[in-house]
Amino acid sequence: MKPGLGSALLLVLAAVVLLRPWESLDSLWEDEPPASASAVVTRVVDGDTVEVQLDGRTEDVRYIGVDTPETVKPGAPVDCFGPQASAFNHRLVEGRRVRLVLGEERRDVYDRLLAYVYLGDRFVNAELVRRGLARTLTIPPNDRYAERLKRL
Repeated sequence: MKPGLGSALLLVLAAVVLLRPWESLDSLWEDEPPASASAVVTRVVDGDTVEVQLDGRTEDVRYIGVDTPETVKPGAPVDCFGPQASAFNHRLVEGRRVRLVLGEERRDVYDRLLAYVYLGDRFVNAELVRRGLARTLTIPPNDRYAERLKRL
């Protein structure tokens, strides 16, 4: 390798990592977001649903593979441990940037995005189950982590 070529390659690599040109592709989606996207949680609805700001849009996101006790279902009483699940979700993700990994089926009947949610390295869906704040709920085809969640 010629002198300076290694430095030039290192500079290009650093620019790619720092500028992350692939993230600018997120702004090109018209009907559906990409399979994985970064979003800011603007509101926690309950233990398994959040509202996010995603590429200039507000989207409701339902966590895949888990079901927490109800706290906001119209006409239904607040379920036991529902407030605890909701409070934990508030403390964990509200106001934070999360990574959404969308399911094979991207939306539910309420038009919410269906996603596995990550806060850094923490798998939020799994954390709710691990702490006893959610039960597993497997609905194919969104069953990628069903066995992992069941083990928790």
